[in-house]
Amino acid sequence: MTSNTASDAPFTELCTHSQTSIHYRNANLVDDILGQKTFTEVLFSQITGRVASQDDLRIIDAVLIAIMEHGLTPSAISTRLVYMSAPENLQGAVAAGLLAVGSQFIGTVENCALNLEQIIADPAGMEDASRRLAEGFRATRQSIPGFGQHMHKPDDPRAAKLLAIGREHPSASGKHLDAIQALSKAVDAAYGKHITINATGAVAALLGELQIPSRVMRGFAVISRAAGLVAHVAEEQRQPTARFIWNLIDKAVPYRGDGVGHSNEA
Repeated sequence: MTSNTASDAPFTELCTHSQTSIHYRNANLVDDILGQKTFTEVLFSQITGRVASQDDLRIIDAVLIAIMEHGLTPSAISTRLVYMSAPENLQGAVAAGLLAVGSQFIGTVENCALNLEQIIADPAGMEDASRRLAEGFRATRQSIPGFGQHMHKPDDPRAAKLLAIGREHPSASGKHLDAIQALSKAVDAAYGKHITINATGAVAALLGELQIPSRVMRGFAVISRAAGLVAHVAEEQRQPTARFIWNLIDKAVPYRGDGVGHSNEA
């Protein structure tokens, strides 16, 4: 068994500490950060290793706010039910909700970003690449990451505002914004109707403009939704809804089989 040499030994650049100091990357936490930097500034620096400009921060704040909350969605319902079951474990309730940040809800930002990268890199150009991608989703009857919103029609108002904010960034290349617009046009043509860009699609384009790796983008969704789920716990403490949700489902979903239960008694 060989030992690691100095050049291939594992290391971290995120944080170090001594008896008298803590450093986040190259900044002294006490002297350089606390009271001087915002949470958004620090999280951007910690995740990317870069210092965010004011324009970068405007986009990151918009992204985090836009997907923080959307009412009693599966993630919020999960958090409320788990909190009812274990009120001593707030972090467990939030964690339960975060498990729903996946390929169907919220986490679709990553899958959309991968499609946008494919469109940008295609030598045939964005229009042709978008057409082939949209027709492929149509043929296989797969949902299109970043498109569709059953609560908002004809367009997701969050997406429109986010994309407008992205266009205002002075140093953005615009490639990801152009790609999602090209894909939107191709999707409408392939399906023969308008299908809105949703909030996660817009977020994928904006984070792409900030050069956030696609495999990290879901992390921003996790950060954002965690704040929203804490809010649901706080409301559950003041005005419980979890038992109502439980009772509603218990009565609305009938049992089929031998025996008579409370939900199918005459």
